Amino acid sequence: MEQAPLARTLASHRRARRVVWLTPLVLGVLVLLVWEAVTRTGAASPFFLPAPSAVAARLWTELTAGHLLAYTWITFVEALLGSVLGAAVAFPLGYLIARNRWAAAGLQPYVAASQALPAVALAPLLVIWVGYGLLPIVLLCALLVFFPILLATILGLRTLDPEVVDAARLDGAHGWSMLRHMEVPMSLPSLLTGLRNGFTLSVTGAVVGEFVMGGRGLGMVLSVQSNSADTTGLFATLAVLALLAVLMYAALRVVERLAVDDRPTVRTRFGARRAVRPALRSTP
Repeated sequence: MEQAPLARTLASHRRARRVVWLTPLVLGVLVLLVWEAVTRTGAASPFFLPAPSAVAARLWTELTAGHLLAYTWITFVEALLGSVLGAAVAFPLGYLIARNRWAAAGLQPYVAASQALPAVALAPLLVIWVGYGLLPIVLLCALLVFFPILLATILGLRTLDPEVVDAARLDGAHGWSMLRHMEVPMSLPSLLTGLRNGFTLSVTGAVVGEFVMGGRGLGMVLSVQSNSADTTGLFATLAVLALLAVLMYAALRVVERLAVDDRPTVRTRFGARRAVRPALRSTP
């Protein structure tokens, strides 16, 4: 008798999961069909809005030729290196601000003020300081991803469950052991959310950096296509950029799901110890 409600619940969850996956797919297909119909009927000039079929044909031609993949790889490397550099600075600085009130009081105003300066506006300075090439583009990507990762780190550490943290301290967790076994696992969802948002922004930073500082990736391709008024090529390259950002986002989403699955066991262990301790003391 108890298995029937369970089976219905599982079936309901499976249906809901299918709806979650199918809804954006159906919406995307509808948008493409309407877009194709608008261009086919002549309501929009192909020069301003090329048909999806034309964009797909151009994209296939570029991919089979192999050139677009090489440009995409360069942009991906720039975005990845910038994200790693930005995270390497944002994580420890965020921990310092979250755990030290003097550091928070001294650094937070300057960090906030730095966001009033568009990262793109710093591109000419980066060229003057370090020249052209890979390094200034990586630095620009790092500047773009730094702030969201920093904010996510501070938020994740400041919103930890104080009862669980106190229980961990009673069990002897301090310093590195507290950071490794409690603070990082418990704040992992927030940390990975900051990484996910930052990595997506890094693609924008790489393209903008190639626009301003020169480069050999998709930003250069977009610049050439824009100068030659190649609308179909622009749409094809933008589709590759969107796909690259989506793949990076999805990869980190998978990592987040795999990593966060172990988090409740950490919290439960220390929480259970704290709950059991008074009962043990009262037992004769």
